[in-house]
Amino acid sequence: MDRPIEKKTWTTKRIILLAGVVGFVVLVVLIIFSTFGKSRLNVESERMTIADVKQGLFREFIPVTGTVLPITTIYLDLSEGGRVEEIFIEDGAVMKQGQPILRLSNTNLELQLANNQTNVYTALAQTQLATVTARQNTVSKQTQMADIEAMFIEAKRVYDMNKQLMNKGVLARQDFIESENRYKSLLEKHGLMTEILFQDSIASEQQMQQTNRSLQQSQTGLALMQRKYDDLTVRAPVDGQLTSLDAEIGQSKREGERIGQIDVLSGFKVRVDVDEHYISRIYAGLEGMYRVADTTYVLEIKKVYTQVTGGRFAVDMEFTGKYPETIRRGQTMQIRIALGDESNAVKIPRGGFYQQTGGNWIFKISSDGRKAYRIPIRIGRQNPDEYEVLEGLSPGDRVVVNSYENYGDIQELVIK
Repeated sequence: MDRPIEKKTWTTKRIILLAGVVGFVVLVVLIIFSTFGKSRLNVESERMTIADVKQGLFREFIPVTGTVLPITTIYLDLSEGGRVEEIFIEDGAVMKQGQPILRLSNTNLELQLANNQTNVYTALAQTQLATVTARQNTVSKQTQMADIEAMFIEAKRVYDMNKQLMNKGVLARQDFIESENRYKSLLEKHGLMTEILFQDSIASEQQMQQTNRSLQQSQTGLALMQRKYDDLTVRAPVDGQLTSLDAEIGQSKREGERIGQIDVLSGFKVRVDVDEHYISRIYAGLEGMYRVADTTYVLEIKKVYTQVTGGRFAVDMEFTGKYPETIRRGQTMQIRIALGDESNAVKIPRGGFYQQTGGNWIFKISSDGRKAYRIPIRIGRQNPDEYEVLEGLSPGDRVVVNSYENYGDIQELVIK
């Protein structure tokens, strides 16, 4: 009797086929998972710059370049023009106030000086002559007054005596009238002479004042001309160093022309150019530091020139204490201008990472030191050495600060 054969559900062929399908699905899932997971990059530790996140004092400052200048410069502009006859000292010499630098000649000025001297001598002679004449005139009138006064006294005596004799009836009336007329005549002359002397004294005083004023004006003109002539010899106005002397023997110079300058050596200032980006944050009183030979020197902004040229503006800084003994005019200095006071902050060293991240994220080292993860941060103030971190990092963290140029969009670094 035949027996029916039962068909097997899981044949070897089916099992192999099912295993292949499951394997394919698993492979696809693995590929998808790897595609959507974090991207990683193996990096050798020697090619990384790892820095510690620290907390401490932070100060924002900017590096600038300054040029050393004397604290005061006196320009030598000619008061009078002329021909250079003598040069007494060389360019660059240290001078004392009043020391002659050069001498000019000016024929017209010399002629004017001679004319003024002549005018003064003439005015002086006229004053002396007027004084003598006035004195002689006064003496003559005083002599006349003395004679009239003597005759007046005598006429009055005779008149008084005749008046008494007339009252007693022992004198003829005609004689009395004659003595009375003479007395009255001399009395009138005496009054007129007194007025003449008074008016003469006023006139003489006015004439003398006018003559003296004329003499004083002549003398003032002579003194002014003498100073102009003396200005032909150019002298140092202050103690200092003569620089930029522009004069040669025989050269003609115009009035007002600048022939050089004297630098006062009592101190130095530094003229600094600053980017216009900081113009609202730069003001008088800010400090700067200059370091040389392991010594730091402090400067202070004294003046701000707000005019912007070529995207930059200038400030003048002066040393607040000692300054380098080797400092020289024209020397350049690298100065750090502090833009604020020191404050406590979380900070990291500057690095190339900022160019790719803009300070918005950074790679942070894991606790085991084997990996570095990309995390968001927020950068605040900065200086040439450090960044202030406002958010995202804590003191003790370690971060990668080298350039991220070769990292692309990598999310995780595996440190080898």
